[in-house]
Amino acid sequence: MSKKDGMHEELHRGLEERHIQLIALGGAIGVGLFLGSASAIRTAGPALMITYLLGGIIIFFIMRALGEVAVAYPVSGSFSAYANRFLGPMAGYLTGWTYWFMWVVTCMAEITAVGVYMQFWFPEVPQWVPALAALLCMTAVNLIAVAAYGEFEFWFALIKIITIVIMIVAGLGMIIFGIGNSGIPIGISNLWAYDGFSPKGLPGMIMALVMVMFAYVGIELVGVTAGEAKNPEKTLPAAIDKVFWRILIFYIGALFVIMSLYPWNQLGSIGSPFVLTFEKLGIRSAAGIINFVVMTAALSSCNSGIFSTGRMLYNLSLQGRAPGFFGRLSSRKVPMNGILVSAMFLLIGVVLNYLVPGKVFTYVTSVGTFAALWVWAIIVLVQLKFRQELTPEQQTDLKYPMPGYPVLNWVCLAFLAFVAVVMCFDPDTLVAMIVGPIWLALLVAAYYLCGWNKLDSKGRDISSTR
Repeated sequence: MSKKDGMHEELHRGLEERHIQLIALGGAIGVGLFLGSASAIRTAGPALMITYLLGGIIIFFIMRALGEVAVAYPVSGSFSAYANRFLGPMAGYLTGWTYWFMWVVTCMAEITAVGVYMQFWFPEVPQWVPALAALLCMTAVNLIAVAAYGEFEFWFALIKIITIVIMIVAGLGMIIFGIGNSGIPIGISNLWAYDGFSPKGLPGMIMALVMVMFAYVGIELVGVTAGEAKNPEKTLPAAIDKVFWRILIFYIGALFVIMSLYPWNQLGSIGSPFVLTFEKLGIRSAAGIINFVVMTAALSSCNSGIFSTGRMLYNLSLQGRAPGFFGRLSSRKVPMNGILVSAMFLLIGVVLNYLVPGKVFTYVTSVGTFAALWVWAIIVLVQLKFRQELTPEQQTDLKYPMPGYPVLNWVCLAFLAFVAVVMCFDPDTLVAMIVGPIWLALLVAAYYLCGWNKLDSKGRDISSTR
């Protein structure tokens, strides 16, 4: 197999099972759960838990589709390399660059968020200072070795998980035993006491679907780790299967506790539910604790973003759809050039936050939401094509087959298409459905202007083979 097909890599396999499990888990538990859950609750009420369950089931099958191909082809280019191999060069190119851009704009927001969170303790320090420090620190971590990235991400994710577990356990103590409430059990009547369990009806649950699906963005990062997993046949299936159940427990469990303790229609106006719950336990520094956790969540996202953008540029270079110097590895077997160039774009992002109005920056970031739907759809289509190319005997020998193929593939695609349609009815998300296609059009133009259309899936000049 040619090195230029994007399916042959020389990265160091330094990620252990515990790293990959926490990377997958931490990738899908972001700042949104700590700060953004209130807006989703106001949209659907307690029925939001059902929306999370439905979205989680769809994401699970998408991840199983990714897992089937990733176990067979464990490369860090993941869905970009697979799209290049099974759907054609154009699909691989569009997917790789779109995913790269999604993480770049996401990380621009995250490093700026670190600056904002640091002002909680150091209000006199200019916002750009901690933002720059965070960028430099996370870039250095990614340049050291893949094991360093895995170790940092392991502890970042663990901080988030421990906080959520403590909140759920403490909340259940208040609900059942009345801890922090003078020994009087709070119960769960708040789940239906205010206009019922589904106060906004089916329309509310549908409109919340968009926010719920974007809460799961990042879970596909486990596919990008495949090229550096020590034992991908074991670690990838274990991560995908366990992460699904843990995310459902964390998200639905946290929402169950929050909406049992506080009337859903008051959330958002009474402060962060996590801060309120810790304060009810008598922890006076609750705001500081949650601020620290949210800051580590932002650092975690930045860390993962620099990791994945470097790997995407590396694999695009192997495909012949990015400059050749992105395909070079450092002595530590990390794609140093891809990491540094991505970090340079993030540095521009720090500056842009002061030069460009917030509205424009939001428009650019909205490509990230569009990119998530694109990548998930590509994953499902890739698995369909992958399975079609196998003989009956090879299909029987698959080590981690997606259940319900091919029916569930089409169910997932229909669901993602439905989410895209729902996005068109909300002014905030409609922006993404406008900016996203424009981004793809620009990529297509560059594809032809740079002459990449003259290369096959292995990066070879088509005209030279005639």
